[in-house]
Amino acid sequence: MAAHLVRRLLIAIPSRLGISLILFLILALAPGDPFGELATNPNVPPEVRMALRAKFGLDDPILVRYLRWLVALAQGDWGFSFASRIDVSTLILQRVPTTLLVIGSSQVLALGIAVPVGIYAAMRPYSLIDQVANTLAFVGFSLPTFFTGLLFILLFSIKLDWLPFVYNADVQASGWRWWWEHVRQAIMPVCVLGFFQAASYTRYVRSAVLDVARLDYVTTARAKGLSDRTVTLRHVARNALIPVVTLVALQMPAVFGGAIVTEQIFRVPGIGSLLINAMLANDTPVVMAVTFVFACLVVLFNLIADLLYGWLDPRISFG
Repeated sequence: MAAHLVRRLLIAIPSRLGISLILFLILALAPGDPFGELATNPNVPPEVRMALRAKFGLDDPILVRYLRWLVALAQGDWGFSFASRIDVSTLILQRVPTTLLVIGSSQVLALGIAVPVGIYAAMRPYSLIDQVANTLAFVGFSLPTFFTGLLFILLFSIKLDWLPFVYNADVQASGWRWWWEHVRQAIMPVCVLGFFQAASYTRYVRSAVLDVARLDYVTTARAKGLSDRTVTLRHVARNALIPVVTLVALQMPAVFGGAIVTEQIFRVPGIGSLLINAMLANDTPVVMAVTFVFACLVVLFNLIADLLYGWLDPRISFG
């Protein structure tokens, strides 16, 4: 296991270098100028604008700029935000806890719904419960998050006035009151993301359980007199979760990307809203840093999926 982990981490290094080079070239060749607003400001002399471009090396060749960025990244320097006037690393670290709270909670909610519902529906195929679960799952992943987000706002914020629809990170409270206000603000974005993912996961769990339930060793376990509960939990669910783990691990980067829309709807001060604001302001250091983090998540969760394979199925060898 340890040797496999080290080997995969070494393989990931050239992958991340290639990803970073492609991202840097795309952003460098894209239209837009971080100091474009200065060019239209009559109060900023042209020599000041040229001095700023020279300071940040924006007129250097692309390869030189990339190597400079790569060396700085290796030293822990993520660059300087032109719009926020602070270090990019500081800016990202300010947003990461909120994004992790929303996305982590939504995934727990999604799996908490999808796994039991998918298993229960698969063990009773074509029953009323199975048909209801399938219908709700189709409806759930057919509706985009921006639509369900607006429905939640209309119902729970405007009509019922139960929950705030704008996330306020600066809660003027302390103790349990502070925690409760943050929970209230996170309920709607967490539910919007969680229900959308739960609908997709439910279909995969049901399909995986149906495939495993037809295998010979499951029939043998029932023939030995084991209860349905024991057969389902110990023999069916454990093996059926292997492809589901793959799905969850590989979809996590997409979940971060999908959270961009949800964060914009509810004004959640997370990584997604930071990326949108940076793109609108042509703040290329922030855009580069956030997109590179998302790309690294793809590599990371691929590795996590491989490691979970061995834990769920002892037949898989890492030799």
